[in-house]
Amino acid sequence: MSETQPFVSNLQEIRRRAREHLEEGAITENYEGDVATTLKLLNDALATEIVCVLRYTSNAVAAVGIHSEAVKDEFAEHAREEQEHALRLAERINQLGGHANFNPEGLMERSSSQFVEGQTLVDMIRENLVAERIAIETYRDLVRFFAERDPTTRRLLEDILAKEEEHANDMHDLLVAHQGRPMLDN
Repeated sequence: MSETQPFVSNLQEIRRRAREHLEEGAITENYEGDVATTLKLLNDALATEIVCVLRYTSNAVAAVGIHSEAVKDEFAEHAREEQEHALRLAERINQLGGHANFNPEGLMERSSSQFVEGQTLVDMIRENLVAERIAIETYRDLVRFFAERDPTTRRLLEDILAKEEEHANDMHDLLVAHQGRPMLDN
């Protein structure tokens, strides 16, 4: 199609195809992704979000100290937001005809993030910042991978990426506040 010609679809053909393969749900002939690959990548992202929910929840319960209450609240809020990410990923998996894998068996192998609790409040903040940085890089790669292959999945991942960047900023701010310096030690 030329850029100067108007967009015209063969509506009769689209209507005919819409009646075929109803068992495929939202997957239509012009879906440019590979469904099996998409489902695997989304289930891996789901595992990462589950691990993050567990780590943030564990931290929210375990954090102690005179300055821990505000940090505990932040951990609990992040746990809720990570759970929302997990549910959104699971819904997308379902839309694509897949099965969201919530099975704890093999969870750590599917997750890009690790479950490192941290012994002190600063350790917890640091480990959450590390996990957020892993999630950010992973989601950026996924956004690039899906690009035009699957715009719906890409937009979902872009939304989650934006929230993960916010979480990383929150953890960095907490780390600076509790360490008293803006740069992290390696």
